[in-house]
Amino acid sequence: MAAPAPPLPPQPTPDPPMTLPESPIGNPIFVRTRLANKDDVPHIHKLIHQMAVFERLTDQCSSTEASLSSTLFNSTPFQSFTVLVLEVSSRPFSEDHHYRNPLYPPVVRIINLDLPIDDPEAETFRSSEGVVVAGFVLFFPNYSTFLAKPGFYIEDLFVRECYRRKGLGKMLLSAVAKQALKMDYGRVEWCVLDWNINAIKFYEEMGANVMQEWRICRLTGEALQAYRNLE
Repeated sequence: MAAPAPPLPPQPTPDPPMTLPESPIGNPIFVRTRLANKDDVPHIHKLIHQMAVFERLTDQCSSTEASLSSTLFNSTPFQSFTVLVLEVSSRPFSEDHHYRNPLYPPVVRIINLDLPIDDPEAETFRSSEGVVVAGFVLFFPNYSTFLAKPGFYIEDLFVRECYRRKGLGKMLLSAVAKQALKMDYGRVEWCVLDWNINAIKFYEEMGANVMQEWRICRLTGEALQAYRNLE
């Protein structure tokens, strides 16, 4: 008599669709982080300008949509410059082409707010029907000789003013940290302006060590150009 066929292996339980409860409490919003692409450059450029205004550094900001488009998206994400955008919506996100990205499927969360958000620039930052860009993070690999491991350096992390203090910055920082762990990287680093007390407190609450003993050294502009003909 033939042996009975072995039972089928257990099948993974599919994730339930992310929908609003029938009687939501408060004001829920859907938030997702996803990989940016060239189509996002106009929004990224506007976010960079807003960040320069906030940091009082508009005199140093010379980027354009054209320069961003030509330099940001020429390499595989996470191997060079990488941008994640943060989007918000009052309804569940549709499973668009971003969900088919094998390098980084979007991460979606529901945040329940006490009050609705009044976004005066919602139309300016609209990325698709009912979806608005609320922030971004730009980062790239670096290397630690002490750890003998690569890491990520965060160049910019920015959330638009009306979306701050709602956990969205935490989502962006967590996304970079989780990707570093996924790639077995050793650390994530970034800089913060010494007068930005709120940001310093936020980073410390996220577990970061704010290293008072280090200073940034930078060559740029004429100081860098002076090396062109240096022997």
